[in-house]
Amino acid sequence: MRLKLYNTLTRRKEVFEPLRPPRVTMYVCGITAYDEAHLGHARAAVVFDVLYRFLRYLGYEVTYVRNYTDIDDKIINRALREGRPWRDIAEQYIREYQEEMAALGVAPPTHEPRATEHIPEMIDLVRRLLERGVAYVADGEVYFAVERFPGYGKLSGRRLSDLIAGARVEVSDKKRNPLDFALWKAAKPGEPFWESPWGPGRPGWHLECSAMSLKYCGETLDIHGGGLDLIFPHHENEIAQSEAATGKPFVRFFVHNGLITVGGEKMAKSLGNYVSVKDMLSRYHPEVIRLFLLTKHYRSPLDYTEEGMREAEKALYGLYGSLYFLKRVRPAREGELRKGGKRLEKALNAFREGFLAALCDDLNTAEAIGELFRFLSEINRFLPAAREATSVEAELSERVLSAIRELSGGILGLGARDPEEFIEGERARKLSSLGISREEVEEKLAAREEARRKKDFDRADALREELGRRGIEVRDTPWGPFWMVTA
Repeated sequence: MRLKLYNTLTRRKEVFEPLRPPRVTMYVCGITAYDEAHLGHARAAVVFDVLYRFLRYLGYEVTYVRNYTDIDDKIINRALREGRPWRDIAEQYIREYQEEMAALGVAPPTHEPRATEHIPEMIDLVRRLLERGVAYVADGEVYFAVERFPGYGKLSGRRLSDLIAGARVEVSDKKRNPLDFALWKAAKPGEPFWESPWGPGRPGWHLECSAMSLKYCGETLDIHGGGLDLIFPHHENEIAQSEAATGKPFVRFFVHNGLITVGGEKMAKSLGNYVSVKDMLSRYHPEVIRLFLLTKHYRSPLDYTEEGMREAEKALYGLYGSLYFLKRVRPAREGELRKGGKRLEKALNAFREGFLAALCDDLNTAEAIGELFRFLSEINRFLPAAREATSVEAELSERVLSAIRELSGGILGLGARDPEEFIEGERARKLSSLGISREEVEEKLAAREEARRKKDFDRADALREELGRRGIEVRDTPWGPFWMVTA
C-alpha cells in the first residue's frame, strides 16, 4: 500500500513521494503564544501527530518541525494589559501548550523553534528578497511586493486582481499595494525590537516560518501543514517569499486540517465560543479527546458537542473493557482454534489490512477507527467462550492485543495503555467526581451477585438499575461482573 495525501496545492489526492527518500521533512505552523490553547489547536496537533507517527510506521526518517510564534501584537498587548514582560507571557503559554499536548499523547516534534531565536536568519532572508528586487524598504519597514511574484495566489486558487476584496491584510499607508505584506516592522515606542539594517524593529508573522523551515528542513519541504484558515494569507505569503528567495518550489505537499466548529461556526477566541484544552483535560481522559478529534476525516469540519464527547468516552471505555478481558485469556487446555477463534483470526487479518488501507487513503482516521470497532465486535463475540480457551486461542489473543497496541495505539494513540491501569484510573477519577465510594459500589455488586446466586433476579435487576441511575454501568462477563462509571 502507498500513502496518498490530498495536496491543497494541486487540489487532488496524490501518491506521497518525498524528495529524498527515506528522509521526509514536515513543517507545521504552531501556536501564537498569547493565550491558552483551545480544541482547534489540539485538533491540528493531534492530526499531524498521527501523520508523523504513520510516516515513521511506514519506515520514513521524519524531520518534524512545529514552531512557536513568541513575538506578536497579541502577545505585546496582553503583556501591556497585565503589566508583565512579554517574554513571560510567551513562556507561560508555550509551557502550558507543551504540557497539554504531552497529556494528549502528542509526540514532541524533532524541532520546536521559537521566532525570537531566529532573528538573524529572518534578517538574512529579507536581505535576499531585497537583492532579488521583490521587496522594498519604506520608512524603516520592509514589504514584499506581491505583484513581482507571478505565482501569487496559486495555493488559494484566487487571482491577484480578486484577492483584495475580503482579504485579511494589514492596512498601512507605506504599502505600494494593499496585498503587500510586512517582512520587517519598524519598532513602535515601548515595544520590543531587534536591530536590523533597516532600523530597529521586529519580523512580520509570515517571515518566521520561511526562515525556520529553510534552516531545519532545507529549501523544499516535503509536507507543510496547518489549519484551513492558514491557506490565505499566511501560507500563500510563505510560498511567495520562500520561492522568490530560493528560486525553488517551497512545498511539495500542502496538508490542511479542517476547523473545529460550535453550532457550525468556527471555534475561535475572538468569538468567545472556544473550549480550552485545559478544561477538557480536567473533565475527560486524554484519549477520549484524541478519539473525538479523530472521528471525522481531518479535512472535514468537526462540530464540538458535549454529546459527541460522551459518545467518544463510551466508545473508548468499550475498547478498554474488551482489552481488559482479552488480556485475561489463559489456556485452559491444549488444542487448536475453534469456530470462534477461526473467525477472530480472519477478523485480525482483515483489521490490519483495512486499518492501514484507511490511513493510506489520505489519513482517513474516521475509517481506521471504524475498522478498529468492527474488529472489536469480533473480539466481543470471541470472549464468552474464551474462559475455556485452547492454547492456540490464548496465543491468538496475545496477537490481537499486540496488533491493537501496534496499530491503534502506536499510530492513532488509542488503546496503547495497560487496560487494567486505564480502567482503575477512570473508576477512581469518575467516582471521586460523583462523590461515590468504591466500597459502596462493590457492596451493591456483591449483593447483586448474591441475589443472582439465589435466583432472585428481580432483586438483581433492581440493584443493577440502581447503580445505573447513579451512572455506573454493569456488564456481566464470563469473568464476573464488570463495571464502569459512565455518568
